[in-house]
This record gives sequence, C-alpha cells and structure tokens, in this order.
Amino acid sequence: MAQEKRATAARLKVALSLEQESAAAELRALLERVLSLRDEASSSSSSSSSPEAALSWCRCLLAGGEPWESFVAAVRAYDPATLCGLVWTANFVAYRCRTCGISPCMSLCAECFHQGDHAGHDYNMFRSQAGGACDCGDGNVMREAGFCKRHRIKSSSEVPSVPKDLLIMSELVLPQFIFYLIQYLRDGYNEPEKDLHKVLQMLEPHISFLEDLTKMGGAMRSVLTQVLTNQQFYKDLSSGENACTKKSHEKYLVALKGSGLTFPEDKLGSGVQEPGAAANVLSLFSKSQEDQDGSQGVGKRKRVKLSTTTKDQSIMDVLKHKCFLEELLFWTIKYEFPQKMVTFLLNMLPDQDYKIAFTKTFVQHYAFIMKTLKKSHESDTMSNRIVHISVQLFSNEELARQVTEECQLLDIMVTVLLYMMESCLIKSELQDEENSLHVVVNCGEALLKNNTYWPLVSDFINILSHQSVAKKFLEDHRLLVTWMNFVSFFQGMNLNKRELNEHVEFESQTYYAAFAAELEACAQPMWGLLSHCKIRETQEYTRNVVRYCLEALQDWFDAINFVDEPTPNQVTFHLPLHRYYAMFLSKAVKCQELDLDSLLPDQEMLMKLMVHPLQIQASLSEIHSNMWVRNGLQIKGQAMTYVQSHFCNSMIDPDIYLLQVCASRLDPDYFISSVFERFKVVDLLTMASQHQNTVLDSEHERSMLEGALTFLVILLSLRLHLGMTDDEILRAEMVAQLCMNDRTHSSLLDLISLNLRIAAACSFFLRLHITLDFKNGLVIPPIWDKEFDPVMVILRTVYRRDVQSAMDRYTAFLKQSGKVHGNPWPPYKKRTDLHSSYKGLMGLLHCKTLHIVLFTLLYKILMDHQNLSEHVLCMVLYLIELGLENSSELESDEEVSANERCHDSWFPGNNLVSNMRHFINYVRVRVPETAPEVKREPPASTSSDGSGNSGTAQVFSLVAERRKKFQEIINRNTTEATQAVRPKTSMKWSAPGATPQLTTAILEVKESILSLLIKLHHKLSGKQNSYFPPWLDDMETLIQHENPKYLHGDGMTAVERILLKAALQSRLNKHIIEEICRKVTPPVPPKKISPAEKKTLDKEERRQKARERQQKLLAEFASRQKSFMETAMDVESPDVDIAMEITTAEQHVSEAVYDCVICGQSGPSTEERPAGLVVLLQPSSVLGQCRNTTESKKLPTSEKEQIYPWDTCAAVYEARLATLQQYFKDSSCLQSVSIGWEGGVYVQTCGHTLHIDCHKSYMESLRNDQVLQGFSVDKGEFTCPLCRQFANSVLPCYPGNNVERTLWQCHSNKSMQDLIKEVEELQEQLGTFPVSISSETNLSKEMESVMKDIKSTTQKKYTDYSKSPGSPDNDFLFMYSVARTNLELELVHRGGNLCLGGASTAGKRSCLNQLFHVLAMHMRFYSIDSAFNPWKKLTQLALDENLMSNEEQPEVPVLYRDVLSLLLIQILTMPQPLRKEHFICITKVLFTLLYIQALVVLSVKCNSEDRITWMNSGALKKDSTSAWCPHSIEMYLQQFCLPFLRITSLLQHHLFGGELPSCQEGEEFAVLASCLGLLSPSFQSSQFSSASCLDWPVPAFDIISQWCSELVSFSNTHPTQVKVLLIQESKWDLPHLLQLPENYNTIFQYYHRKSCSVCSKVPKDPAICLVCGTFVCLKGLCCKQQSYCECVLHSQNCGAGTGIFLLINASVIIIIRGHRFCLWGSVYLDAHGEEDRDLRRGKPLYICKERYNVLEQQWVSHTFDHINKRWGPHYNGL
Repeated sequence: MAQEKRATAARLKVALSLEQESAAAELRALLERVLSLRDEASSSSSSSSSPEAALSWCRCLLAGGEPWESFVAAVRAYDPATLCGLVWTANFVAYRCRTCGISPCMSLCAECFHQGDHAGHDYNMFRSQAGGACDCGDGNVMREAGFCKRHRIKSSSEVPSVPKDLLIMSELVLPQFIFYLIQYLRDGYNEPEKDLHKVLQMLEPHISFLEDLTKMGGAMRSVLTQVLTNQQFYKDLSSGENACTKKSHEKYLVALKGSGLTFPEDKLGSGVQEPGAAANVLSLFSKSQEDQDGSQGVGKRKRVKLSTTTKDQSIMDVLKHKCFLEELLFWTIKYEFPQKMVTFLLNMLPDQDYKIAFTKTFVQHYAFIMKTLKKSHESDTMSNRIVHISVQLFSNEELARQVTEECQLLDIMVTVLLYMMESCLIKSELQDEENSLHVVVNCGEALLKNNTYWPLVSDFINILSHQSVAKKFLEDHRLLVTWMNFVSFFQGMNLNKRELNEHVEFESQTYYAAFAAELEACAQPMWGLLSHCKIRETQEYTRNVVRYCLEALQDWFDAINFVDEPTPNQVTFHLPLHRYYAMFLSKAVKCQELDLDSLLPDQEMLMKLMVHPLQIQASLSEIHSNMWVRNGLQIKGQAMTYVQSHFCNSMIDPDIYLLQVCASRLDPDYFISSVFERFKVVDLLTMASQHQNTVLDSEHERSMLEGALTFLVILLSLRLHLGMTDDEILRAEMVAQLCMNDRTHSSLLDLISLNLRIAAACSFFLRLHITLDFKNGLVIPPIWDKEFDPVMVILRTVYRRDVQSAMDRYTAFLKQSGKVHGNPWPPYKKRTDLHSSYKGLMGLLHCKTLHIVLFTLLYKILMDHQNLSEHVLCMVLYLIELGLENSSELESDEEVSANERCHDSWFPGNNLVSNMRHFINYVRVRVPETAPEVKREPPASTSSDGSGNSGTAQVFSLVAERRKKFQEIINRNTTEATQAVRPKTSMKWSAPGATPQLTTAILEVKESILSLLIKLHHKLSGKQNSYFPPWLDDMETLIQHENPKYLHGDGMTAVERILLKAALQSRLNKHIIEEICRKVTPPVPPKKISPAEKKTLDKEERRQKARERQQKLLAEFASRQKSFMETAMDVESPDVDIAMEITTAEQHVSEAVYDCVICGQSGPSTEERPAGLVVLLQPSSVLGQCRNTTESKKLPTSEKEQIYPWDTCAAVYEARLATLQQYFKDSSCLQSVSIGWEGGVYVQTCGHTLHIDCHKSYMESLRNDQVLQGFSVDKGEFTCPLCRQFANSVLPCYPGNNVERTLWQCHSNKSMQDLIKEVEELQEQLGTFPVSISSETNLSKEMESVMKDIKSTTQKKYTDYSKSPGSPDNDFLFMYSVARTNLELELVHRGGNLCLGGASTAGKRSCLNQLFHVLAMHMRFYSIDSAFNPWKKLTQLALDENLMSNEEQPEVPVLYRDVLSLLLIQILTMPQPLRKEHFICITKVLFTLLYIQALVVLSVKCNSEDRITWMNSGALKKDSTSAWCPHSIEMYLQQFCLPFLRITSLLQHHLFGGELPSCQEGEEFAVLASCLGLLSPSFQSSQFSSASCLDWPVPAFDIISQWCSELVSFSNTHPTQVKVLLIQESKWDLPHLLQLPENYNTIFQYYHRKSCSVCSKVPKDPAICLVCGTFVCLKGLCCKQQSYCECVLHSQNCGAGTGIFLLINASVIIIIRGHRFCLWGSVYLDAHGEEDRDLRRGKPLYICKERYNVLEQQWVSHTFDHINKRWGPHYNGL
C-alpha cells in the first residue's frame, strides 16, 4: 500500500512540474477522496478515510514520493528565518532581560538566553502564566545586543532560493487540507449539545501535522501563509458545488447567526444585511439586565447614545470572512481557544506577511472575542490563551501603529471595553438616591469579581505603551470623550453607607473587585498615557485630557444632583475622574511648564471638586476611630487598601494633591472651616471646658480631632506633586518604608509603587546606596538624623501600629547615640521648596480661622480640658512651626503697631508671626448650663473692651459668613444666596433629640499664643519659670539657622524651637517673649474640683498604684524566671554547663542523685522506682556516608558526572561481611564485624532526668490532650517537660554508687597473667549480675522495654544479617553495634580525633554510661560457648591443631576479626560494673592483635625485595630505594592503630570518668596510649615507637605463628581471598553532604527538565537528595510504592528515615525525619542575601557557604529535631 502511495505521489509530482492540467485535477480528486468527510459518516469500510490514513497520504503527496525525513531536511535547508519564535505554553520557564528589552513584555527561551550575553544585566527567570513566544531576533521588541548567536545573522542572502519543484505539491495539497480542517470544525460545532472536546481530540493529529510543518522553517511557513491568506483559494473551495460543501457552508452561517453576527451575503451582491440581525444584536446586550427592576431603562438610554453611529455597530456585529485564516480564527474563538490551535497560529508568526494578516484578523474579531469570553465558563483559561496571542501581536510598536491606522484598533478596543462594562451597570446611590441619573458598574457581578475584563484591559495598556499609538489616542477628541465615559462608570462605585443601628448582617467582599477594577481599568491606562506627556511639545494632549475630564466631572455632578454638601454617612473610595484630572494637572505643571490657572475651572467647580476627596479623608479618620464598626471588617479593609503601597500612588496621592490644588486657590478660611466641619469637630473647638457635640459621640472626639489636625499637617507639608523630583520622591518613599521596619531588598522593591520604579528605574539603588546596606538580606535603616519624616510615614502606614514602630525605632536610635533622654517627639523636617504655582497653599497657615483654632487648642491643653492628647499638641505645634517657616516676609515693626489698634474680632491680621503676640482678653462662649463657667461673675470691663466682644460662637458663624460670600460670588444675587445658605448651615446637623439649653458665658483669657507656649513649657517641664530665652545668654542663637540642639527632643524642645523661630522672625516677638518671662508667671490657677472630677482623679490614682504594684510583681517574676533558666539547661546553646552533669559526675562517696523534672523530687535511682534520662533514639546512616577520599563529592550537573555509592563506608563494610559469610561459620562472622553504619541507632539526651512512673503519667496526659501537637504520642514521642526538646524514650539509670567507682579506679599491681585469668573467670560466670536482675524488678522491666524501643527504632533490614533468620547472633551483633555506632558518632562530632580532649558538647549530653548498662544486661542473656570464646584464642596457645579442620565451615581467623568489635564484646559480656584493671588488661591484649594485623597488612603491601631485605637484616639497608624505611613503617603502624585508641579512650572516659587529655596532632598516639595504660607512666623516650606499647601474654612468636597458621590453612583452599579479607587501614574522612555548584542556574537547567529514572516522565516537583545525589519525584504518584511516595521511600533507604532534599523548582531544602517533615529554608541566596522561595522573583541565586555548613552540621550532629521548630506529618505523601 505504502509503495502505491509513493509511486502515485512521485508520478503526480513529475506531471505537475511539467505543468499538466490533468495532473492538478487528478490530484484534486484524489485529495477529495482521501479527505472527504462523507465516508466517515457512512460505515468507514474503506481504510483510506481514517484520519491516520489521510495524514499519511498528505505526507506522501507533500514529499512527492521521497521519504518524509529527507523531505523535511531538504525544506529546512532553505530556512531564512532570523527569528526564534519558539512558542511555549503555561508553566514553561523563560527569561526576561530588562536591559535588552524595548517592550516590557519581552521574553526569551532558555536556549536563546544562555546563548546570548546577558552578564551583569537586570534579568530574571519566570514561569510563564499564560504562555508566550521567544522574541530573540525581533528588533522591534528587544535590542540587538541581546540576540543569541543563532539569531544575530540578519541577511537572508546566504540562504539560497527555494527550487520551484520542492514545494509544488505543498501549494496544491495544503489548501484542501486546511479546508478539510475547517469543514471538520463546522461540522463538529452544533449549538445544542456542545461536545467540543471530542471534536478537538479527533483533530489533534491534523493540527499537530500543521504544527510540524511550521517547524520546517521559513520556506514552508511562507507557503502556509500564502494558503491561509489567499482569498481566491477560499472563494473557490467554499463555494464548491457538491452537497457536502453546501451543507457545511449552511452550518457556518448558522454559527455566525448564533453568535449574533451578520454575514453580508455575497451571492446577492447587494450588501443588504439580513433583516433582524441588527435588532438581534441590540437584544444581545440588554438580556443580562432584564431581571433587575428599572435598570433596563438606564441601560437602554446609555446604549442608544453609544450605538447611534453605524461605525460602532459595525465594530460590534459585522464579520466577513474572506480567507482561511479568518475563518480559522473564528472557529478558534468559537471553540474557546484550544491550546493546539493557539500554538499553531503563533508558530506561524515569524513570517512577516502572516504576522500582519493575522494581527488584522485578530483585531477584526476583537468584539467577538469579548462576547465569547463573557459567556465562557472557563474564562480564566480562555483569558490566558487570549493574552498569549495578543501580547505577541501588540508588543510590537511598528505593528501596533500600522493596525491602529489601518484597522481603527483604538476605536475597536475602547468600544469593546465600553460594551463589555455596559452589561453590568446599576444606578448610583451616591448623593441624591432618588433622582440620580448616574450609573456605575456593579462590583458584585461575575465580570468584575472574576476579573474577566483583564485580557482586554491588558491589551489596551499594552498598546498605550507605544508612543505613536498613545499620541493618536490623545489627539482624538471623540475617543477621549468615549474613554471618559468609560471611566465615569467606575466613579463612585461600591458605595459604603455607615450602619448606625444594627451590625451589618452580611459583609460583602466586593471591594476587592472595586479596587482591582479601578487600578487595572482606570489607573494603569492613565499611567500609560502620562508616560507620554513628559515634554513641552505634548502640552496639547494634557489640555485635551483635562478638558474632557472636567466635562465628565461636570456631567457627573449634574447626574448625582450635587449642590454643595455631601450626604452624611456615605463614602466611596473610587473617584477615577478626580484622579485623572489631578494626575494630568500635576504632569502639566511639573513636566510641561503649563500655567496651572489656565487648566483650573472656576471657584464653584473647585469647591465641588474638593468635597469628595475630603469626604474620603474624613471617613478614613472615622473608620480608624471605630465609627464604622457596624459595617464589619471589610470597611477597614477598604481604608487599608486605599493607602496600601500598590494603590496609594493611584488613589490617596492624587486625592491629596487635588485637595492641595483646591486649597491653594480657594479662600483659606473657607477651606479650613470645611475641614473641621467634615471631620465633625467644630463643636469641640470652644474655650469652654464643656460643650455639646451634636454630630459626634464624645469617645470619638479625640481621635477625630487628631485626624483633622494630622490631615492638615499632611496637606501642608507633603510635596510629592508640589516640587519634588522623581529621585527625591523615590528616596522619601524608601526612607518612610525603612523607618517602619527593616526590609529585605525585594520587599522594599515591592512596597515602592510600580510607577515610581519605572520613572526612576535606572537610578533605583545606585543613588540610594549611600543610605542602604544589604546585610543578610535586610536593608539597614537610613540616617534617622536627617531623613526621618513622620509625615511621610503617617501617610504610608497601612496599620496604625507601624507609626508607633517607626517612633520606637527613632527613640531607640536617639537613646543609643545619646542625643536625647526621655520620650522624643516626632522631629520637624524641613520641606523642599514649593513650586511657584502652589504658593497659595501656604495661605492656609496665615488665616484667622486656623489661628483661632490653634489658640483655642493651646488654651484647652493648658487648662487640661478633656479629649485632648499629646498627639493633638504635637500637631498644633507642627502647624505653628510650618506657619513660621512659611511666613511671607519679615514685617516692619511700625506698620504692625499701627495695626494693633484696629480691633478685628480675634486677630488683627492674617500673618501668624504678628498674630502670635496678639493678646486676647475675653472670649464669649456658649456653654451648657451645667458648665462651671456659668457660675462666675463676668468682669465689669467687658463692654468697654473691644477685643472681647466676639466669641467662638461667632468663629464658626464666621464659617457661615465665608460660605455666604462665596455664594454671592457665584450667584451674583445676594438675597437668594442668603436664603439659600443660611438655613442650610444652621440646620445641617440638628441632633434628633432635644439639645440641652446653651447659655452664653464670658471667659477671661488674657493670653496670646506666645504666652500660652511659654506656660505650656512650664507645664511640660513641671517646673515654674523653666523657660529662659536662650538669646539673652548667647546672641549667636539668633544668627545661626538650624540649631542642631533643637532638632530632636520632646515637647519642651519643640516649644523652645518655635519660640526661637518666632523671635527670629520679628523683633517685637522677641521683646514680648522676654517680657512674659520677666513677669514671674503665677501657676495655672487650680480649678475648683467638683466631686465628680474628684472621683475620677481618685480612680486615676488608684489605677496608677495598681499599675506600679503590677510592675513590681512582673519584675520579681522575671528575675525568678531568669534564675530558673540559668539552672536549667537551654536546648539551643550546647555550651551551657548542665547544672546536673551526669556523665562526669563528681566522685562523692554518696549515690548518684537524680532530679525528676516532673515531680521535682530528688533522690537516687532504685530498683523499685528507677529514674531515667530523657532520650531521643533515631536511626542514622551518617557514618555510612564517610568516604575514604578527602575531596568531597560534587552534585552531578551534566550527563557525564555521576556518583557511585560503592566507596562509602557502609558499602565497604557490607561487602566485607558478605564475603566472610561466604567462607566461614555464620555465628563467628557475626562476631567479627560491626554493623550500624547504615541504620545504626543513635541515642542522645538533653540531660534531664525523670522518674519512669512520672513519665508514664505524663505520656497519659499527653495522650488525652486534644491540642494538635507536632509529634505523635502513640509512637511514644514527647517533649522534655523542662526544656521542650524532642524525645521518644527514657533510658533507665543504673543504680550504682560512686564508692565502688573509686575503688575500681585505683591501679593494681597484679601481673598481666593474673588479670587475664580473672577476666576469663569473670566471663565464665555469665548470667550473674551484681544486682539480681533475674528477679523481675521495675528496673529490669524498664531496661527490657527500652531495649525494645532501641530495636524498633531502625528497620528490620538493618538488624538482620544472619543467614538463619531470627538467630540470637543477630541480636548479639546488633547490641554491641549500637555501642559502636554511638562511640563512632561522638568521635565524628569531636572532629574525627581527640586532640581537643575535654568533654565536648556531644560528651555533655552523652548517655553512653547508662546505655552500656542496658546493653550489657541484655548481652548477658547470650552466653558464648567457652570453646569459641575469642578470649582464649587471644591469650592461650592452642593445644589441638586439628580443631579447626573438622568443621565444614571454620571459624573466622583471629587476624580477620575487627578488633573494636572484639573489645565491645569482651567488655559488654563482663559482669558490670567493670573494674578498671580488667578494662586495661582487655585493651592490652587486643592491642597486640591489632598490631599484628597491621604488620600482616604491611608485609603484604611490601614487594618481594623489601621482604627479603627485612628478613635478612631486620632492617633496610641505607641505599635501598624502597618507600618503606623504618620511620614510614612506624607512621603507618600508628595511623593503623589510632582509630582503635580513640574509640577505646572515649569508652574509658564514659565508663570510668576522668578527663580526656588534649594534645597536638602528632602526639595523639602517644598521649592516648599512656592514657589507656598501654605505656607505663615511667616510660619517657625521645625515640618513641609504637612497639613499646605491646605487652604479650604468651611468647609472642608462638601466638603469632598460631594466628598466621589459620590464614595459611585458609589460603590452601581459597588462595584468591586471603588478601582481600585482610583488615585494611581505615582512612575514613568525616561525612559530608554533596558539594553544590556556585550558581543555582546550573542545577536548575540540568534538573528541571530531567526525566525520572523510574517513570521516565518529567516530574512536576523534581528534587535531589543532597546526601547521595539521587533524583526523585516529590509527591509523584507515578513512583509510589506500597503507599510510600518516592522521597519518603528514598529517605528510608538512603538515610534510614532522614532525608535532605533540594526542591529544584523552589530552591528550598526540605528535611524528612521519620514520619515528619519540615521546610528548612534555602542555601541559595540572591545578590542581596535573600532567599527566593518558589523562584518567584527569578533573580540569579548563589550558594551561601555559611548556610550550607549549618545544614551539614545539623545533619552530622542529628539535631534537626531540636533546631527546626515547624514540623508536620507527611503521611508518606512526599
């Protein structure tokens, strides 16, 4: 069959290349047959119709009979493509280099990135969210310097042109193939039952085939482009006459209609739309709202307005497909962007013609995309796919500009967005609820809640980033109007109404949607547009935006029926129109040198503009004062989001700037009074000690007043948009963030808003390095001295506690540098100069209203009225100081004195400097009748004194006057205005209840601001006359500006600073200050204390005393706690001396005493009530990881490098045991080696003891405790009751007393022979124990149970080495190996040698003494047959030579036995406690054996010549060339014996106490030998030799011969094995983890695409074991075995339950310990010393050696359980 196909194809190709007509027709017919859909409908009897067959035909035809592979290769040769264009889908790892990118969306595939040169660039790695394509080679998106080597070649001249006949078949086959595909899509799509996935699955091979074609390179892509865009092909094929084509065309029309789209019929040639189609479309848009009452009308009205132009209609409804590409895209959208289709369409993009055609098609379908997206059930997936496509098209400026010009891209986008939002509009309830005509989006709709609009908005933001496109937008007035219309949908959305009675039932969370919508749909396009309005030439654009913005605002005010008062108790945080207006104003003044006044509206509009932003500021204060508490937590959430770092630049900053602009242009008195009225504190501003506030509860007054003053301070001192440069702003922002907390570099970057970062990206940290220092990932705070700006901090804090935190840090800094003692106040920071356009803002500081407020507040604070705080005073002083700093000019004194006489109601003029010294004598106040002021007699002089005739009552009727004036200006009609305004202000806040009667009282004041300040100084200092003008002593103070003495300090310093500034500004002030200070100021008159006040005072006093008592108690408690902590032992610091040292217990004559940490009793451990040590038993394979090389193993990062486990300690010992078992008797083998290198049990303690019965009840209580613990009580786990260290067993303490200890330690003078005999006898009396253990005491039970625990700690495979399972030899071997494991591990913890001596940290917590007792007791149960007791073989000559040869399997020869194992067997089988003399005897005997083993190995190593020389002379001749001179032999022997000496010394130290001596490395052998008693103390020789330690029990030569004869007889039967089994010198290096590469990328690139060796898939979460380098799937179900996932399984096999894994995709290390796991952190940090968990930031990471050493240290010392606190169960699922 295949042959026939090939032949046919070849024949047709030849015929076609000769241009035969018939051939083309034949080919067409053939294809129609092969690709027909009909056959599939009928029974598919002919095999030709199956898709595979069809595809094989197509391949055959394209290749024209050639083999497919060679055809592909031939086409590839003609690939001129200079673009990479690799397309990827979600989760692909790609790179972005900001240094090389022109568009911010630029991305590169890993290959191109690593081939290019990006060293030192600002790049990061990222996981693609929506998919993307590689831009390498595309000069429109990135700079050429960043291209990789492959894509740098530009000229296509080197690529030969394509021969005509190569692709001749493709040009004929492909149109039919694509048409077949489209017919398939038409057929599969029938509206009712949508099983689209099935259709797509059927088509999978076809689309993959097309994708393969695109990968053949440029030549094939251009053929495809030709086919896809050629209109003739499309026309010919779709208007085919056969029934099948007609049927599919009808289906296509139905689908179009069903989508609400019209298709202008070509056949009629009339272009008349089908009737009903347009109507159909309109109904499409009004469907969604019909259920809501009344809203349909609103929708209709708006909609009609929008769809009047036919152009919009056509944008929305008409689609006409003229080529395959267009219909293909139509179906792609209809099928909701299947991934395969998207990838195919994108793979074609490197073809330039295709790119343009496709972009135009995409734009043409834009409205249809929006409709499909809105209906889609999986809008998230679809959004990602849309953006995957659009970002490739719109990031290219040239292309975007072309499409904007030719296809009205901007019109289409704005219209589509508008239509989209129209489906979810509701009536606005802001202001005038009944008559409002304004509509806003409903934030509860899915469209907003699920961010369905983001693909369209992000496309819009993307195209606005291109200057040419943005200019088009800004020039087009009609577009701007439409856009402002769109923005106004968001103006006033998500309105909050304050709940006054009940708590709201259901807290809506719509505010997330609202803030996201304003930020994404309004603010981001705004920032995009602003970025193009930077220079003078763009003035026109700004004017346009400002003009249409104001128009939209005017429409909005009209629509909500706004006059001049906002509705109380409502607030919306969303005013995008105000913010557009503000930001464009700011840009105009800052960058474009436009005159501000030319852009501002009239006064009336300004008054309206300030209302809503001011309402937000007041509401923030109300929310923080808990006045909105009934609205639930969400309202706090809104207040916090509004100032949060990502939103503040687009929300609070423009609002405050707009208020600053309004304040600078409106009458200051009007503005100030509006502020206090909005904050509802007007009634509080009275001099009377009591007042009635009709609009505010008294508990809220204080915080609202603080809020109002703080707002004024921010308003007057913030310069973000009033003259600061971008760099200054950036610096101020950073300093503010750093003052609140230490920040890491990345969190700082994150907190600084994005727009600022872009503005000053290049200078981001370069200019700021002066103040910043990135130590351990944290940024060190800046210079508090100069930089700390409390105003900026207050503005930027999300939580109020952050302000306090900044102040605490500031205080700490000042105290540390010794500048200030006591409690400093926030410092006053000098401001940058105001831009000239905003000078009017300072008028606020020089208006009488503010001065009256300041005076009143100072007076109230001085008189201790209620509801005032230090914060209020601080803000009042701040405002006065601001006023002094910004006074217009130093006035001449004469002029003022003339002025003094004309009395205005309060102050003579507007200048703060002169008003400060103005004395106010009497004030008329309105007070409740109950107030103390009413009782007093008014002084007689009132009437005559003109300055007292006005009171605070008039101050704020002054507000009304100001209002009236303004209304007059506006209306030019006085009578109407008065009528309009007066009632409004007077009736505004009438309280619902009856107000208590207010009466007028006259208050004698006789103070000026200056005198109040001086008295305040006295009050703050608590001393009379504490203020003395500094200039009287030192005239310099008046001359020098900025006196450093006053920069930092408390309230007194602030007052002094202000008085000094006042004196500096005017001579008169100076004199008055001096005069006031001269009059000895009488103390503040004591007020008559009413009984009620007395009560409160008493209460205060009592509280104070209670507080002091509490402090005292706490201090006492703290000191107790401290002393307790000193006696107890702290887990974290191993160096603390344990109060009760177990191991080196002092040698008292008494029994050892133990303290129980549960019941607190002390006493000895007895048989009946044993005490025990809290221990943690854990299996360990650390020893098994030692290697006998010093260089550490590297982690493999390429295919060549591999790690082989056979040179590890564990592997070597295991192999040895296996070989021995092959040739010798099993039981003997199991006593000749130690196990426990892998899966050995390590025992460690925290050093605390408890009674075993107390422990049992403690465990019982833990079991009943329902709290979730981090450990499993059922497995016996618990935490030490005292130090909370993790533990899982209790080791009984052996009730011995120290008297015996001292006796056994004395040196005896018995001869070696006697001792040997005694040892032998003692071994014979096995089974007897000094304490009669056979009787079942509590102690023996506990010892058995702990032995069970030890056994069950490790897995069975690590304890079972015998050939006959369950043999007692196994247990015997296991028990002495536990002792060996613990001794070896302690040696490792001491660094592998004993040079340091002393009790190391490991020794301090060692429990080897107790452990030995437990092991010894159990070893006694296994008696060694005396015939086989190794002791006899070591100390006696054998009588019967033939003993060995009778057995079929001999015993292990003595020279093959591991000496340390023999030592432990001997000691553990002796009756306990052991006498020291016996210990030394055993040591000596075994040392001789070890020495001979060393000599045997040496003799095998020597070559034959050396051996002969040694035999003849006993020493080498001088001229011998051999390496083995006497000195090297001596060194070899010492090295061979050292491990034995070390372990034996440790053992002696634990059994008999006594310190270990310290020494130099070279002397270690000699020192340890004398410590062990191998060297007699008298022995002092300069030429020390190891042989002097030998002490032979029987003639040396005889016993050596006997030992060697065993080997000889073995060699007769197995000559090859003799040398293999000799014990080799052990040069094991300390255990280490694998060495990791410097750069994390090396690991990541090799492993993240690596497939798993078990399941050969690429794991989702790959991990590597840092102990052995094995690659595993974390959580992978594919590699699960018997419910264990691969990581857990590996941790058991590799580390006996402890695993250390590096997670490749997260860069973090995870520790598995038994059934628990924890995240350890990362050892790879970025340039700023920060971790990058989950590689979110994708910055280059480098190894941190210190961290890696800490990790290794924790692994070797087995302290993971103690140091890491956050453990959780893994349920075998990792």
